[in-house]
Amino acid sequence: MRVFIADDSVMVRDRLASLLSELTGVQVVGTAATCYDAFDSILDLKPDVAVLDMRMPGGSGYLLLEMVKKWLPQTKVIVLTNFSEKIYREWCRDNGADYFFDKSKEFEKVPEVLQGLMATTAS
Repeated sequence: MRVFIADDSVMVRDRLASLLSELTGVQVVGTAATCYDAFDSILDLKPDVAVLDMRMPGGSGYLLLEMVKKWLPQTKVIVLTNFSEKIYREWCRDNGADYFFDKSKEFEKVPEVLQGLMATTAS
């Protein structure tokens, strides 16, 4: 499973990439700190999963979510953000996010989701 991580925090990108590197069958194919870099790289790399923060330099993560789902509808999108209020969750779900997690409380759920996705594609 090919995963792309878009987050403006180097610590978050590195921590998530480290967690995911422990999963058999998961490969982090790229990272980005800005919306522009993320969108260009995601279009180029066509990952199976994109992990997106909602607030990054160079644009809105919300626009990034819409664009990824428009241009690569098969790519699963996991939103991982500090902006986890109900209104944000609902907007993301309504606009194509497959999963939505609070970065401060649900960080560890990302590897769990990927393991589940791999199990369903293997069967």
